[in-house]
Amino acid sequence: MAGAGRPLSPHLQIYRWYLTMALSIGHRVTGVAMAGGLFLLTWWLLALASGPEAFATVEAVKDSWLGVLVLFGYTLVLFYHMGNGVRHLVWDAGYGFDVHVAAHSGLAVLAFAGAMTILVWIVIAVTG
Repeated sequence: MAGAGRPLSPHLQIYRWYLTMALSIGHRVTGVAMAGGLFLLTWWLLALASGPEAFATVEAVKDSWLGVLVLFGYTLVLFYHMGNGVRHLVWDAGYGFDVHVAAHSGLAVLAFAGAMTILVWIVIAVTG
């Protein structure tokens, strides 16, 4: 079979990484991360329904440095996935396929995700 003269399938070392390729992979990864975040939300809701001791445990974890880091990352993931989802909806409408437009819209998604994450956490810090 291998000697049939057909070309071998290229592997990842052959491809040049483009921003749109990385953002597409990132969109899939953030979708999985958001599904994982639903387990944390479920844990929080179950602890809320279970009583003050269970809820105090979840709140202690949430207020730790690791909990804050996870929540910050989840906020970034949420805004990235949302911005890139809107970008995909625009593509589904048939717009934005030009190479330069796709690259600029990708940078806009990254800027949106970063700016909105920082804005949300500033609001959290100010309001307590």
